[in-house]
Amino acid sequence: MTQTTIFNNAFLLHPTGAMYWKEQDILLIADVHFGKVAHFRKHGSAVPQKAIQTNFEQLDKAIAYYNPKEVCFLGDLFHSDLNIEWAYFEKWISDQTVKFTLVIGNHDIISPLRFEKLGITIYDERIIDNFLLTHHPEERDGLYNFCGHIHPGVRLQGMGRQALKMPCFFKKKSQLILPAFGTFTGNYLLEPEKGDEVFVLTPDEVILIA
Repeated sequence: MTQTTIFNNAFLLHPTGAMYWKEQDILLIADVHFGKVAHFRKHGSAVPQKAIQTNFEQLDKAIAYYNPKEVCFLGDLFHSDLNIEWAYFEKWISDQTVKFTLVIGNHDIISPLRFEKLGITIYDERIIDNFLLTHHPEERDGLYNFCGHIHPGVRLQGMGRQALKMPCFFKKKSQLILPAFGTFTGNYLLEPEKGDEVFVLTPDEVILIA
């Protein structure tokens, strides 16, 4: 897997959009947005039911690959109020042995008591060594920020007028924005500036393009 180093710590970037922090044995994941598929299906959108299961399959893949001691969700674990996907999530959590934590995002409106009942520890933000873990992008002197919320993507220009919009890890001097992990989330296109690094997700690998 593709690796990037920050403050002498190694971070491994996985094609699912997860990032493994080697020194802390923590898997970081942003913006799963469980419940979004069921929410849109309820309101008549033609979203395949299988999209719900895909999120769980991708989580299983990333967790099995790294076997971390902890999975930390960087916000927007759930998209909206309770719906059928919460029952699926409860069942999935009950089958796991890893520790789960959640840095609250703007879409996480479900009562924290429900998460805590499942053994998930809740934070507004976390500071681990010189790293600041948040949902929204933050700038804090002396700290490197890991965050989500943006759903970063970039446009890749091919031959002629061909172009692709691809999700990515977007790394800046003092911040790394994780891609949205959920399969039904969309991307917000960002323009790299000098010194930025962009790691594009493909189905099988993560590729540094800038």
